[in-house]
Amino acid sequence: MLDLELLSVVALMHDKPEAGLVRGQVGTVVEVLGPEVFEVEFSDDSGRTYASLPLKAHDLLRLHHEPLHEAA
Repeated sequence: MLDLELLSVVALMHDKPEAGLVRGQVGTVVEVLGPEVFEVEFSDDSGRTYASLPLKAHDLLRLHHEPLHEAA
């Protein structure tokens, strides 16, 4: 199970050609739609949304910008 919540930063694990998205594109979880289903928004560097779609957890990889725990 993927630990996602609102505003989690994620990367797409699979191409979604119907949405114009390719593997590796980065988005933000903007809504939890149900168990393991999330609305993810993809925006450019200027903050303009170019895609927003529901995705299942298995389509996503959560990205981390800080260590999950302190180093010993």
